[in-house]
Amino acid sequence: MKPKGLLIAVVLLAVLGGVVWWSNKKQAAAAKAPSDTSPKIVAIPDDQVVAIQIQHAGGETDTLKRENGKWQMTEPKPLPADSDAASSLTSALSSVTADKTIEDKASDLSAYGLNNPQLRVLVTKKDGKTDELLLGDDTPTNSGTYAKKAGDPHVYTVASFVKSSFNKTAGDLRDKRLLAFDQDKLTRVELQAKGPAVEFGKNGQNEWSILKPRPLRADGAAVDSLIGKLKDAKMDLATPVPDAAAKFAGATKIAGASVTDSSGTQTLEVRQDKDHTYFAKGSAVDGVYKIASDVGDGLNKSLDDFRNKKVFDFGFSDPNKLEVKGTVYTKSGDKWTSGGKTMDNSSVQNLIDKLRDLTATKFPEKGGGQPVFQATVTSNDGKRVEKVTIDKSLDQYFAQREGEPSIYELDGKAVDDLQKAASDVKEQAPAPAAKKK
Repeated sequence: MKPKGLLIAVVLLAVLGGVVWWSNKKQAAAAKAPSDTSPKIVAIPDDQVVAIQIQHAGGETDTLKRENGKWQMTEPKPLPADSDAASSLTSALSSVTADKTIEDKASDLSAYGLNNPQLRVLVTKKDGKTDELLLGDDTPTNSGTYAKKAGDPHVYTVASFVKSSFNKTAGDLRDKRLLAFDQDKLTRVELQAKGPAVEFGKNGQNEWSILKPRPLRADGAAVDSLIGKLKDAKMDLATPVPDAAAKFAGATKIAGASVTDSSGTQTLEVRQDKDHTYFAKGSAVDGVYKIASDVGDGLNKSLDDFRNKKVFDFGFSDPNKLEVKGTVYTKSGDKWTSGGKTMDNSSVQNLIDKLRDLTATKFPEKGGGQPVFQATVTSNDGKRVEKVTIDKSLDQYFAQREGEPSIYELDGKAVDDLQKAASDVKEQAPAPAAKKK
């Protein structure tokens, strides 16, 4: 072989050897480097969790236990637990996923704040076994938190929200409701605020009605809003008032309420002090607490706030029969007819809309005057029949439903629009004649 060819061969062999050496070194380094995959640190199904203990670096320990499907707080003292807060914890425990693996075998946990972690979350499962999640310092960029599972040498980073989801105090975890009722099983609600006490109950159609001070139609949405406010009557622990009991004693009573469900009756009293701060005391929990102002405002209502102001009840269930000013309209399929004639659907629908929208402006004690309009509406497949007469006295209009003593004062323009809609009902226009070919 010529010297020049031998030299080229030697150079090529050296280059090839270097490539092999570099490749082997890279593979070895990759084998030693931490994995960038996202392993599950903790993954416990909700139905397997029976207890959760959260230990804070400051020394506070909060413990929740589940018995017969219900969560109770046992530390720092026995209290009912907030079921939503407990569910949030079990949901978080179902999948704690690492963002990144920092070390496979960490020898110095202090570098990550895991030798004395900010949070220890100890979970007891149905089988009696436990899992412990440790959450340490935040990463230098504050984009995550160092974490590890007890007994596992790996150190990971997790998203910042993972720590915040477990960083809960007793105030966060306790049941803060002042009335602990089951909304789906309510049978009675009573409110004493402005004017006489108002009692609500369910009628045969499972709709709310007013029972006291006298039987009246109720605005279901207004009653549901009241129930929502009672459900939202919770302790304001974020801004506690040390002398709440004393302030309550010297404050003005705004409302008293009671709710009855399958477990019994609970009561609530709400007062407002000179600074317009609301305080409440409930029978379901000891003590007096500040509550949100919108709850206090929502309970400061009178009887008329809960009365059904709609003159007709058929709502969005379109009628199948109308009798207006002595003329009867009947619906069959999608067609309205009267006296054997097919009516213009849009004109009948306009009349229905005006009847549906007829609303009281107030509830006077008495009406009077001369009848100017009468309508009977049949809906719900004939199960609901509503007959209403409208009288006029000077420039005032009063409506009354048949069989009910209530008087509904109406807006004059609404009555004019209703009468015009009744007059505008017409026959369906004949189909255009076919063009001759």
